[in-house]
Amino acid sequence: MGKLLESWRRQLVGTFSNNSETIPEWELELANGTDRGYYGPGSAVWAVHGSMTTIIAGIRALLLQALHPGAMAGVRDYSNYKEDPLGRLAGTIRWIFTVTYGDTTAARGASNWVLRLHERVQGTYEDASGTVRPYSANDPELARWVHLAFTDAFLTSHIEFGDPIPGGPDQYVAEWATAGELMQIDNPPRDLAGLRKQMAAFDPELRSSPTVEEVVRFLRRPPLPRNQMIGYRVLFAGAVASLEPRHREMLGLREPHLGPFKLPVHGPVKLVLRVIRFGLGDMGPSERSARERIARLARESDEDRRPA
Repeated sequence: MGKLLESWRRQLVGTFSNNSETIPEWELELANGTDRGYYGPGSAVWAVHGSMTTIIAGIRALLLQALHPGAMAGVRDYSNYKEDPLGRLAGTIRWIFTVTYGDTTAARGASNWVLRLHERVQGTYEDASGTVRPYSANDPELARWVHLAFTDAFLTSHIEFGDPIPGGPDQYVAEWATAGELMQIDNPPRDLAGLRKQMAAFDPELRSSPTVEEVVRFLRRPPLPRNQMIGYRVLFAGAVASLEPRHREMLGLREPHLGPFKLPVHGPVKLVLRVIRFGLGDMGPSERSARERIARLARESDEDRRPA
């Protein structure tokens, strides 16, 4: 029984670390640095991003992003998400957690690294009206949609399935606006009303397409170990249930149901998240490294204040 449990835990960790059997070096390096970072213990961002609800948020964000044909074109033309989904997931996790838990230098460096990667992501796409338009991953409005989709996904998933957020939803949106600014987004939303308003402004640009259908099929059945698929299906159902009806309809998805009756999702989702928390532990290595850095800086500050 002990060996089976340890094997399951290793597989679970590997899913979120690109099949690495050890903690990635970049997470350990977050213990270095010269300041607390943009966030810290007690912040809304730490509360949300330190929760297991980020797993649902990741699914939800990918579904939302796919609805913008410009954003989807970049994924279609440049991403190898089908061949290496864990590698793409690991890259996204690295940016989010470095901005969340790193010092300000690390956060800026990670964001600049992503911006440089995006410089080559350019092409054309057909918009919702059928007009062929150019796209660039660093286009301000495409970057805005990605930021909005991430913010909405992380916030809504946590509201639905997580604990209360310090300062409430407005506080999370306001804090995570800094991440948008690091990605060169002008005037990111700073409260829930602003987030909803900016997202609604994109509605005329969103549409379904064969590429969107392909992404949905992939997200329904990603290449995960068999012992993770039952839990994943529950989390996918939670992500779908949390979507706005208009987005769910464009994606061709329905809330879980049995005939005409909706099936409950909150209980099963929270149970799966508790199981994952048991497997991964109460605190991830990124947060642990950040706490080590903050504690070290506090000790150094105390030593500097002591009389000679």
